[in-house]
Amino acid sequence: MIRVLIYFAVIAALALGAGWLIDRPGSLTMEWLGWHIETSVPVALAAVVILAMLVLILWSVLRGLFDLPDAVAHFMRGRRRKRGMQALARGLVAVGVGDARGARRSANEARRLVGDEPLTLLLRAQAAQLSADPGAAEDSFRAMLQQPETRALGHRGLFVEARRRGDRDAARRHADEAMRSDPSVPWAGPALLDLQVADGEWDAALATLEKNSANKIVDKPTARRERAVLLTAKALEVLDNDREAARGLATEAAKLAPGLVPAAALAGRLLGDAGEFRRASKVLETAWRAGPHPDIAEAYVHMRAGDAALDRLKRARSLAEKVSGNPEGALVRARAALDAREFAEARTALAPLIAERPSRRVCLLMAELEDSENHDRGRARAWLARAVAAPRDPAWVADGVISDVWQPASPVTGRLDAFVWMVPQENLAAPDSRLLDAEMVSDSEVEPVPPPLVVEHAPDLVEDLEPASADTFPVEPGPVEDLVMEPVKEPEPAEAEVPAPARPAPTPRPAPRPAPELVLPLARAPDDPGPDALDDEDAPRAAPAVPGGP
Repeated sequence: MIRVLIYFAVIAALALGAGWLIDRPGSLTMEWLGWHIETSVPVALAAVVILAMLVLILWSVLRGLFDLPDAVAHFMRGRRRKRGMQALARGLVAVGVGDARGARRSANEARRLVGDEPLTLLLRAQAAQLSADPGAAEDSFRAMLQQPETRALGHRGLFVEARRRGDRDAARRHADEAMRSDPSVPWAGPALLDLQVADGEWDAALATLEKNSANKIVDKPTARRERAVLLTAKALEVLDNDREAARGLATEAAKLAPGLVPAAALAGRLLGDAGEFRRASKVLETAWRAGPHPDIAEAYVHMRAGDAALDRLKRARSLAEKVSGNPEGALVRARAALDAREFAEARTALAPLIAERPSRRVCLLMAELEDSENHDRGRARAWLARAVAAPRDPAWVADGVISDVWQPASPVTGRLDAFVWMVPQENLAAPDSRLLDAEMVSDSEVEPVPPPLVVEHAPDLVEDLEPASADTFPVEPGPVEDLVMEPVKEPEPAEAEVPAPARPAPTPRPAPRPAPELVLPLARAPDDPGPDALDDEDAPRAAPAVPGGP
């Protein structure tokens, strides 16, 4: 609207000017080089305007003639650039569909047409990676380091290639250089942090984490959690040499992340050793409410060294009441009751857990309970056999790796705070390629390692038990998908049955080994006898006929 008003204002000014000249006629006389020119003022003005237009047209023609070579060159460059962009587009499409040959051909054509531009270098690098030519890929990435706009991408590519060939020093150097050249690069800080964590350089990792947080590469809650993990790892490292420093680090980590189980358990244990029982109880109870865990329960129950078993049972009861209905509360109460020889309370605590399908820890506690309370070794053997096929208890799991102890980083990818307390799956998938340092091309998959069955709190019980056999106690039918034993050979038919020979004397048992835990082999039995299959274990049974006897 404003432009229309301005347009009309200009037209009105011109009309007023023309009318003013018409109302004031006059003459204009000019003598030049023998010429005498006399005309009116309006005609003279019109002649001046026409002459100016002719001069402008002539100047434009002359300028176009002088600029013609540059215009032709510009046209040719534009044409080559257009063809180069088309080659780049074809190359990127070839990379997307996995056509290594087409990608390499398009990359060479684009380089010939438009030179070493950022997109051309990127296409060359991707074509070389697709063709499994790491040397050509590294050459392209090194060429990117010469241009400021592609320097970060060059460091990124060289970092990935170094990780692929297993050169950790080169990978760390490129990540460090990329971070120093541009601290806001989103991949360099986390990659450098993972490498420092994998090397156990906790102080350097803490400094890198501070930079990542300052540059807003990670948000504040994530930075607090990762700092707590690093402080816990450092506390575990200095625990044997400087317990006071370890206590300070663990306490700070527990404040930053109250739900971090390793930090809370370590802080509670060290605070208890220092006599700060109130602080230790507060730290452990906060972590217990965030997520019940056996390490928290162990530290809480054994907070005071030298306490009687009944005192530990009282603390276990108090801890279990804070998470009513949680299995971990029942397990810590049952464990403390067994240590205090309060067998009725232990059985009451375990009763809800054996109603459906008890886990391995529950089966082992029931085996110890049967042996300690009733000295019923038959039932104890049955519960031990049932533990072999019982569902797994929660464990620390990260990227397909199952660990009995917490670790600050994944042993597969080096990712910080990767371990999660969960029930392991029977077949864990390989880690996601996006976790492998966010590389362009994922590394090879890592096969998960199944853990052995670890029996806790019952080494003496299993050592004292005689080996179970098919003729020691009756076995009820049970599920056979998880239990396998060596088949018992049927005796060959004999012409006439003869009395069974006397059973040889049992071999003496070896002395019990002072092992903190016993690893049972994952042997499988043909059935699951259950705890009630041994009521008639002392009933006489006929011995099988032995062919070829006297």
